[in-house]
Amino acid sequence: MAVPVGRPGGTPVRRGPSRRRRGTPPVNPPGTLPPLPAHAPPTPAPHRVRTSRSSGAARWAAAGGEPSPGTAPESVRPAPALPAEDRRQLLEGTHRDPHSVLGARTVPDGRVRFRTFQPSARSVTVVDGDGDGDSGGGGLRARLHDEGDGLFASEVAVPAGEFPEYELLVAYGGTTGGEASRVADPYRFPPALGELDARLTGEGRHGQLWQALGARTMTHRGVTGTRFTVWAPEVRGVRIVGDFNCWDGRATSMRALGSSGVWELFLPGVGDGDVYKFEAVCEDGSRVVFGDPMARAAEVPPGDASVVHTSAHRWRDGDWLDRRSAGRTQAAPVSVYEVHLPSWRPGLTCRELAQQLPAYVRDLGFTHVELMPCAEPRATGSPGLGVQGLFAPDARLGDPDDLKCLVDALHRAGVGVIMDWVHASPVARPRGAAQALLRNFLVSSAVYWCETFHLDGIRVDGVASLLVPGSPDPGAVSLLQEMNALLHHRCPGLMTVAEVSTAWDGVTRATHHAGESGYGGLGFDFTWNTGWMRGSLTYVGREPGRRSSHHAELTSSMTSAYAENHLLPVPHTQLTSGKGPLVSRMPGDRSERFANHRAFLAFMWAHPGKQLLFMGEEFAQTTEWSETHGPGWWLLDPSSPAEPRHRGVRNLVRDLNEEYLRTPALWQLDTQPSGFAWIHDGTGGPDTENVFAFLRFDGGGDPLIAVCNFSPVPRPGYRLGVPDAHSAWTEILSTDDPRYGGSGTTDSGPLPAETVRAHGRPASVTLTLPPLTTVWLRPHAGAASGR
Repeated sequence: MAVPVGRPGGTPVRRGPSRRRRGTPPVNPPGTLPPLPAHAPPTPAPHRVRTSRSSGAARWAAAGGEPSPGTAPESVRPAPALPAEDRRQLLEGTHRDPHSVLGARTVPDGRVRFRTFQPSARSVTVVDGDGDGDSGGGGLRARLHDEGDGLFASEVAVPAGEFPEYELLVAYGGTTGGEASRVADPYRFPPALGELDARLTGEGRHGQLWQALGARTMTHRGVTGTRFTVWAPEVRGVRIVGDFNCWDGRATSMRALGSSGVWELFLPGVGDGDVYKFEAVCEDGSRVVFGDPMARAAEVPPGDASVVHTSAHRWRDGDWLDRRSAGRTQAAPVSVYEVHLPSWRPGLTCRELAQQLPAYVRDLGFTHVELMPCAEPRATGSPGLGVQGLFAPDARLGDPDDLKCLVDALHRAGVGVIMDWVHASPVARPRGAAQALLRNFLVSSAVYWCETFHLDGIRVDGVASLLVPGSPDPGAVSLLQEMNALLHHRCPGLMTVAEVSTAWDGVTRATHHAGESGYGGLGFDFTWNTGWMRGSLTYVGREPGRRSSHHAELTSSMTSAYAENHLLPVPHTQLTSGKGPLVSRMPGDRSERFANHRAFLAFMWAHPGKQLLFMGEEFAQTTEWSETHGPGWWLLDPSSPAEPRHRGVRNLVRDLNEEYLRTPALWQLDTQPSGFAWIHDGTGGPDTENVFAFLRFDGGGDPLIAVCNFSPVPRPGYRLGVPDAHSAWTEILSTDDPRYGGSGTTDSGPLPAETVRAHGRPASVTLTLPPLTTVWLRPHAGAASGR
């Protein structure tokens, strides 16, 4: 049985953040999914507000109103028959303007014509909207004539000059009884979306598309409900189906707003927690039911419907945002911990993760987390790389306010938040109005996430598929430029990161600076250094005896290090699909694999560029990560015999981040050649040496030296060329430290600089290099400096 939209008495039923739908009607085959929709309304109200007005039986009786069904026949008369074409379109759900034939309107003799479409209803009575008309003792009460097929209409006399604010008393059941529901008529309301919003949406030029499309709770003409809007320009009609109408949309046809392609309907009494979809009639007459692409919330899988949601979160991160807007990311420390939220602590919601993740990340010293996934995944499941809701967080982790709670907690712990945004691949495929709307849709999605969830950055996936050298899609290039320009304007201090696996001129160049390709830069703050990632991971995965002829895999990244602003990633994509965790890809026995792992991490932290490490690698995860099970936390259990080795790696990551944060040489000049110099790039020495050394400088010229021994043999008395401005050097970190699981072969005292030439430099120090170890050196505090 179909029921009318709304609640008895006109009072919305408030639900929790998610409610399972009671049953979705079958989707007619095959049908093409309507074009992308989107939406959002004015300030929501917590309860329904009635407009106060005078009412009384005397005034209605004087006008000939019907005090009770079946009386005063001269005051209620049948309405003229609905034109056949309008009737057919209403019944089929293809009427582009159902408000023009439904609802209430004044007729020439001053009466009001009421017409409503209530399939399965036994009778419909118009009653006074303030609740006075259902008592039989006064106010408006007029039973409408049954026109068949669920249509009811009459013309009713009203007091002169007054237009009633009415509701409908709809009775169901048999001929002698049945339940009656009192509801507000959705067709008595004017559009709740402005003409300018509709026009800008149709043209693909809306700056805040989520404010124009989708489902938004609001108070409209004194009545609380939800405004639904969707962009569907090439369909014959659109209805709303949901738990509030038992998934029967015959009584909830939307109106087309001019030629914009936007369809709109305000439904009284529908509110937070209600589940819905859209049902469209395609040009070929087939019907398709689809979720709202701009829904702010979605059902928990396997449900796939959209959910009405209004945020109640109150942010407490104002100080963080103020500091962020005053910073410059390229010259700041950025150390990123990549997290797959559903599996980091399986079963926890974002609100529960907020009690654990910020403290863990802060303890390890990472400056940022990168969350994947955040957006609602496809029903088929994907570890963050397949999404269907570009505006809805993953429902498995809670509602949108739960995600805001997590971001808020991370900010208050001093940790920035980057989100994987994986929807840029198809940006330029359509043409005409569809292309403009799709571009608008994608840019709005990026801005929405950053503004609504206070994100500090987004990583854009799939950029490489657009930027094919020699034949790039101009539409894709301009979209990325537009997105970056708008994000940096709207969100000061935000960082954008491109995942690009192919060469492209100017990923991180300003959009107004043209390069060799003839295009302006894309405007990203950073791009993944995929060349460094592949080369260095390949190098450390080789047997040490075979590394000497492959030094370029480790050093060639410096030939293009300053062409772009780089982030050095060891992401989830390199640790899945049979590749295995990092430590298992290292050669040698167990001890050598862990030593390789530690040496590589210290090399990575010292290399120019920001760094990103996937969860589990901070303690040398030994099994390949999958979405169904998270990091092997049991490896850190004191009862595990492997615990010391894994805890040692985590201690190293903590110390790497600590030294990184307090050493500007490691981040201040990341994007400038003056911040780096080779001491020894592995060439010119014995073929089996496999030792690399380089300098990093801060803006004041203060240096740090990183020395990497990627051979399996110790090198006592190793002479290393150093700048001659410092009389002594101190070892501040060695990956062979016992705290990290190493043998403890370290140089504990100051290393005096001697006027002995080495590596092309006039001064040098002598140190001990343990096998498979990276060492960091800093000028000794208090040591004299001079040439």
